[in-house]
Amino acid sequence: MAMTDVLRPGHVSLRVLDLEAGIHHYKNVLGLIETGRDSQGRVYFKSWDERDHNSVLIREADEAGIDFFAFKVSSRGALEKLDGRLREYGIPTERIPAGEMLETGERVRFRLPSGHDIELYADKTDVGNGMSYVNPDPWTKDAERGIAPIRMDHCLLYGPDIEKVHDIFVNVLGFYLVEHVVMEDGETDLGIWLSCSMKAHDIAFVRHPEPGKLHHISFMLDSWEKVLRAADIMSMNRVSVDIGPTRHGVTRGTTIYAFDPSGNRFETFSGGYQSYPDWKPIKWTWDEVGAGIFYHDRALNERFLSVVS
Repeated sequence: MAMTDVLRPGHVSLRVLDLEAGIHHYKNVLGLIETGRDSQGRVYFKSWDERDHNSVLIREADEAGIDFFAFKVSSRGALEKLDGRLREYGIPTERIPAGEMLETGERVRFRLPSGHDIELYADKTDVGNGMSYVNPDPWTKDAERGIAPIRMDHCLLYGPDIEKVHDIFVNVLGFYLVEHVVMEDGETDLGIWLSCSMKAHDIAFVRHPEPGKLHHISFMLDSWEKVLRAADIMSMNRVSVDIGPTRHGVTRGTTIYAFDPSGNRFETFSGGYQSYPDWKPIKWTWDEVGAGIFYHDRALNERFLSVVS
């Protein structure tokens, strides 16, 4: 049974500057499986161990970045309930009809005060992970093609008004705060990590003056060894690496940050801890923010702080 009406992150739509370069990166370097293309020019992908039809969409545009990030909810009834709660809160919603995205049901879209478009949906075609639902093998050949993450796991978004964003996710959508970083005054949040599950985070936000910005999309790997293998694959393919391999203080995950050919940052990570909604949130103070983000270096690099898409 779900802990909330929101099950998990479902899909992200990204803008890329060169579609063919984007396809090569996400399909051959990251190792996602292409599952379709639509009349709008969007290309669909999933990780090898995901069962729903898609989790990553890319489309060609003049500017890189994120179009929207979506969460799958537990049922159509939950979708109706959450749509009503958003509107009662004062947030306008838009209904996107079933089929506008391949193999995806009706979606409810709304804009956060941070400038990001978020979607909720209940239905997406189960295409499986290449293994039988009866007596399956433990993995397929796609589990070793490219970096081959298990799933699209979460995102970090940059924008203003994260106090209002926090309130919406906790009091409307049923998420809970897992960790936060406070600014020099010891009270104002610089960053918040939110979960709808037992994961250390399903989405995170950092305070930033420009609305609607993407810091990174994150993909989960099995182990620290797979993170190191990802670093090898990135170097073999001349991928621009931001930082890593290293460890986070926040969430305790091991990580590499790098950029796709259009400048969209992505993360490959493993580990972290399981969390529960009754736990007291962990606070990181301003004087230890470096260790909170990069525990080994205990310092932030300028590109990590300032480069967004």
